[in-house]
Amino acid sequence: MKILRNIIEIDEELCDGCGLCVPACDEGAIQIINGKAKTVAEKYCDGLGACLGDCPQGAITMVERLADDFDPEAVEEYLKERNSESSAPAAAKTENSSAATLACGCPSTQLQTLTTCNCNDSQKISGTPVSALGHWPVQIRLIPAHAPFLNHADILILADCAAVAYAGLHQELLKNRVVMMGCPKFDNLPDYEERFTEMFTKNEIKSVTVVTMEVPCCSGLPVAVKKALQKAGKNVPVKEMVIGLKGEILK
Repeated sequence: MKILRNIIEIDEELCDGCGLCVPACDEGAIQIINGKAKTVAEKYCDGLGACLGDCPQGAITMVERLADDFDPEAVEEYLKERNSESSAPAAAKTENSSAATLACGCPSTQLQTLTTCNCNDSQKISGTPVSALGHWPVQIRLIPAHAPFLNHADILILADCAAVAYAGLHQELLKNRVVMMGCPKFDNLPDYEERFTEMFTKNEIKSVTVVTMEVPCCSGLPVAVKKALQKAGKNVPVKEMVIGLKGEILK
């Protein structure tokens, strides 16, 4: 049934298809289709406008018009179906990779739980490094609070420069952890705090490890994490690690 209510409107002329609005919508109402952000269905949009501040082009606005009423039950079913598709075996995805990309929006925001493999004999002999990454995406701004890999997880929050500086990242820090990374200098720390708060509120988190560089611009990252935990009312152990410019552990 159509009612008069607030709902988002996307200007396709301004939209550049960056996909930042996709994870901002916990209801999954927005997808990237043919290179542009589009509303999947009016009933999935709650009209609260969580996506408005995530569009760098200002392509998303809030309007009041006749639209299908928001249906939270339909949203729940839709998200369950989408999450089950994202966790399907890799072979099944490969059979119709273009359809999978369209169904989940921009490939950079497609939720995936990855299977990490153990070293085989040849890798052990040659010393070939093996990735310990267990999910996708990894950017703080692209991981939605409803991502299935967040619940009951040990979280690794990483200043992105630390990933380059610390040589033991995969072997020592990444294994069996959910990683999310970003730059506390160039990104918006209040936005980080808001995202962390939502993640901590909606999921049971086992622990949080925050890895930063020794430079001053990284200092706000652990502060944002602690404030978010306080806002979410969660008592979760937090470990901080500071990496030097030469890759050594300072703290």
